[in-house]
This record gives sequence, structure tokens and C-alpha cells, in this order.
Amino acid sequence: MREEAAGERKMNGEQEGKANRRRTGSQWEGRAAVFLEQAGYQILERNFSCRQGEIDLIAREGTYLVFIEVKYRRNLGSGSPLEAVNPAKQEKIRRTALYYLYCRGYDEETPCRFDVVAVTGERFELIRDAF
Repeated sequence: MREEAAGERKMNGEQEGKANRRRTGSQWEGRAAVFLEQAGYQILERNFSCRQGEIDLIAREGTYLVFIEVKYRRNLGSGSPLEAVNPAKQEKIRRTALYYLYCRGYDEETPCRFDVVAVTGERFELIRDAF
């Protein structure tokens, strides 16, 4: 049996599940970025995070600065990915976006929009101005 190296910790089942979900989420966020670039978006940042929350993708489309939430579901058995972007999640994204605008020195008049990329299996759906 192998001994753990100094500072190395074993993950319990819950930690492994969270790590797998994070890895899966990152993979689908990357694929969503490619999907959006093909649709004409210019990706500016990925996984912007702060105390307020996290925004999966930040992009420019035309004159709009777009904050994008990516939601993936293997199938509809656990509900639509759009259902996961509930009012509480939307508010968290809004607060994070305000902080992003402040940190990056954007003007108050910068036109912004919130889009969602819903991925079910291999199917991508873009909802512009989702909330």
C-alpha cells in the first residue's frame, strides 16, 4: 500500500464527485467557447471569479459585452440545463458582472447582455439576452 506524500490528501467520494463535475464543466465551457467563436463572439475571459461568484465566459459580440453562463446536462433526465439558471443564479451572475465592470474599468454606459449556452448531450442552444 502506498503511503501519502507530505501535504497530499485523499479525496472522499463527495470531493471526487465535485472534482469530476468541475472537470466536466470546464470541458463543456471550452466547447461552448468554440461554439460561440464560430457564431461571431470574441471570447475575452474564461472563469472570471471573485467573492461575488463566477462567470463562465465573458465575450464581445458587436457593441455588447456579454456575460455567458454555460450549463451542461448529459440528458434531460435531471431537467433542462436552462432550469438551473434560476433567479438566484441570475442575481449572483449580475453581481459578479458589476464587479467585473468595476475591476476592468468599464464605463457605466457599456452595453451589456447576459446569455446562456445550454448543452444537452451534444446539442448546443444559445439564448441571447436570457435575463
